[in-house]
Amino acid sequence: MNVDHPVKVAAAQWARENLADPELIERDRECHFWAEGWRRVADRGILGEPVATEYGGSGRDLIHALLTIEGLGLGCHDDGLVFAISSQVLTMQLTLERFGSTEQAGRWLPELVSGRAYGAFCMSEPDSGSDAFSLSTTATPTPDGYRLDGTKAWVTMAPIADVFIVFASTDLDLGRWGISVFLVPADTSGVVVGDNRPKMGMRTTPFADVVFDGCVVPRSARIGAEGAGASMFSSAMEAERAFLLAGAVGALERTLDEAVAYARARQQFGQPIGAFQAVSHDLADVKLAHETARVLLYKAAALHAGGTPSMLAAAMAKLAASEASLHGALRAVEVHGARGYVTEFGVERDLRNNIGGVIYGGSSGIQKNIIARLLGLPS
Repeated sequence: MNVDHPVKVAAAQWARENLADPELIERDRECHFWAEGWRRVADRGILGEPVATEYGGSGRDLIHALLTIEGLGLGCHDDGLVFAISSQVLTMQLTLERFGSTEQAGRWLPELVSGRAYGAFCMSEPDSGSDAFSLSTTATPTPDGYRLDGTKAWVTMAPIADVFIVFASTDLDLGRWGISVFLVPADTSGVVVGDNRPKMGMRTTPFADVVFDGCVVPRSARIGAEGAGASMFSSAMEAERAFLLAGAVGALERTLDEAVAYARARQQFGQPIGAFQAVSHDLADVKLAHETARVLLYKAAALHAGGTPSMLAAAMAKLAASEASLHGALRAVEVHGARGYVTEFGVERDLRNNIGGVIYGGSSGIQKNIIARLLGLPS
């Protein structure tokens, strides 16, 4: 019997009651973001849980926010909405609060946590991929600030974002040491946001490219010191690897619960299909993988909250959660048979949604590289 934290249980119950959307299948088909669901989450105070009270947040610790997001993943079937929430809370807002000036944080965090504005994190580029620091977007100094030129790709929330955190190079010859970070409102001249890009999974999360074409920003738009972008990105990625899949861990528990219920009810050859070892052993494997991912997620969160470097724990948590979620979703499709393959039951959507988890935030191969390097193996 599971003994769950009351924060997670409460979030899951609230999500079941407030984030059940009968239009989800159609919205997924049409790639439509659920703005009303986002507003409900904001009104609940979830977007501001780990944000300081002076910026409109609740001032709770990151572990509380993770338990809440895990509960949302368990109780809400719109994985794209939960992923969008996680992206803004754990990547965009966390970076802005930690590294932004008082003026920058004061201007934007109250808008973001209240749901009045959306934020997006612009690092990846069409050709950078896993080589994250090989940026071609430039920030050329001007008398009053910088001119941004370049293209950012695969930007979560870009089509509806009101403000971007943008990584760009002030000196391409310096490589990673030439990267700086800027806070750029979406209505700044020279910012061109592409159309929402349909994708295999997470189709209810907006996703687009962003072009900066002679985009001039004041010096006050820079976050932190010039050239400090690499360290900010590394910090953000450690948090993203460790925590972004908290919702997926919750969703995997939901997937397993639904598969077990179906295996108990579905009769074949005069008995429930869960009585066959081919089914029961698969679901036992999913349970083991889920609990392993969950423990690693909590370990990474505890280390991060305690101020202990957690790159190894973050990489293991991300690898375990993404692989377990994908494996569990595939097993669920197999258990449901034809019902798992057709759209109307939503099982195949869970599989599509989890394929991206082994890619974004650093692929499974990248996580294994990090783990191997931290074990002391030659690179």
